[in-house]
Amino acid sequence: MRNLLSRLRSAFAVADGPGTVHAAPALPLRRLAGRFWPYARAYRRWLAVTLVLVAAAAALQTAEVWLFKVLVDDVLVPRDLGAFPPLAFAFVAIALAGGAVSFTDDVLSTWIGERFVLDLRTQVFRHLQGLSLDFFDRRRLGDLTARLTGDVAAIETLVLSGVTDAISYVLRIAFVSAALLYLDWGLALVALLAAPFFWLSARRFSRSIKRASREKRRRSGAISAVAEESLANVQLVQAYGVESREVERFHREALGAYAAEMAAARLRALFRPLIDLLEVAGALLVIGIGTWEVSRGRLSVGGLIAFLAYVGQLYSPVRGLSRLSNSAFAAAASAERIAELLDARPTVRPRQKPLRLLRARGLVELDGVSFRYPETRRFALRDVSFRAERGEMIALVGPSGAGKSTLAKLLLRFYDPVRGRVLLDGHDLRDLALGDVRNNVTLLLQETLAFDASVRDNIALGRHDDAAVFAAARAAGVDSFVRRLDDGYDTPMGQRGRLFSGGERQRVAIARALLRDAPVLVLDEPTTSLDREAQRRVLEPLRRLIDGRTTIVVSHDLLTVRDATRILVLEDGEIVEEGTHDALVAGGRLYTRLWRLHHPDDATIAS
Repeated sequence: MRNLLSRLRSAFAVADGPGTVHAAPALPLRRLAGRFWPYARAYRRWLAVTLVLVAAAAALQTAEVWLFKVLVDDVLVPRDLGAFPPLAFAFVAIALAGGAVSFTDDVLSTWIGERFVLDLRTQVFRHLQGLSLDFFDRRRLGDLTARLTGDVAAIETLVLSGVTDAISYVLRIAFVSAALLYLDWGLALVALLAAPFFWLSARRFSRSIKRASREKRRRSGAISAVAEESLANVQLVQAYGVESREVERFHREALGAYAAEMAAARLRALFRPLIDLLEVAGALLVIGIGTWEVSRGRLSVGGLIAFLAYVGQLYSPVRGLSRLSNSAFAAAASAERIAELLDARPTVRPRQKPLRLLRARGLVELDGVSFRYPETRRFALRDVSFRAERGEMIALVGPSGAGKSTLAKLLLRFYDPVRGRVLLDGHDLRDLALGDVRNNVTLLLQETLAFDASVRDNIALGRHDDAAVFAAARAAGVDSFVRRLDDGYDTPMGQRGRLFSGGERQRVAIARALLRDAPVLVLDEPTTSLDREAQRRVLEPLRRLIDGRTTIVVSHDLLTVRDATRILVLEDGEIVEEGTHDALVAGGRLYTRLWRLHHPDDATIAS
């Protein structure tokens, strides 16, 4: 037995791969149940109703068997049909009552369970929306999706249906045990002797089943993570001909889930016949002793038949309790994965009583800002200071890895600086309400982000003013190509906007930013991924967007920053040059080299 369990425990030891997600910290079952019970408190009154229904169902089942005893002893054995009509009426009444109770219990229990899952799933998703970017930088999106779906649903077993089933089993055992003791207390004690063996068997298997379930849930998250990552990058995969490598990655994680499921299946397959053997042994013992008591006249035939029926009803909930413990441990593996998410805290936290800034003037300042990303030692920015007055356009240029995009993220408070301050209208961003910061700063990225929704919805992004949407679309040059589409503004953009060209997506993003009308604008490589023709079409609406706003432009394309009020040149996270385009070109330093790299024929470059 021990050797078999040892082999089963090692059956799912499939090596982790680059797509495998880490295991969530193990937590005690009682702590997990207590952790998620508050999400069910809103349904306490309805839970009380279900418990009444459960008790009624157990009582009706017990009464039905007792009626059968009366039928045998008072009708069949004496062959007297006089008592049959009231017994028949009682059987029909109990059947109708049982059907009504069962129907109500099923519908009500399902409603409570699904509402619990809905509330918990929404709460977990709300929690994820509030976490900082560094959390998502370290997590696989496919695994998060798996946790939001399968893992959340499994918790319902641990908190609600599992508890209700346990109470149902206990009540059935109590009613049946009372009936058995009333019929023959000595024989009842014999029947109850098997109960502790059910419990010991379940306890022996539960830990191994929990381990297998934990591994299965972890591998399921890895399957989703690999699939999401690979399919999202299918163009890259096919372009480089690495389809077989991706299939192998997916197969490795699927194999891990398969091995874990097979290990759990073997444990369950071993557990069931063992429980059946205990049940048969108990029943045979009762039959043997009961038959002997009938032959001695101590027990009626109807009593023995009812006793055997009650034994069957006794062992069924006892076996159910044994299985339920294994199910609870399996659900605990999912609960651990959700608890890990809920324990995660944003690194960017608002003040308890933040300052409110409804509409900023647009004064942006960095004061001695140094920053490094979480879990890294290298500083992305070192002692960076500059000031952007209202309406100014400040350009950040430099080689890749110089810290330009990092600065853009700090301005929206996606991260907080390690040292120094980022200020808006003289207020440290950490002192302001996070929503106010982001309402006053609009970000336009190189990779245009879009939802799988209509053009109208992607521009509006939560607003419902069609007139303002159309005005922003005309100003951004969106109207000129959208009107030619069959469905116009109701045309879906596809996943990540892939049904539209890069230039069209960027104009939609500009329209979105125009509609937002924030006083501060951050442009992070807004035209780098576009060809010259697409850039030409985007630049005019981009100028409209910039006009009158404090603008921070991050760009490799020095042509787009020539008109900036000031240009800051970054290298290794530090500002090494500052000035206008002409002055920097004439300076003969890093900016000059960058300009010469892109424009070797420009005769104005200092030699």
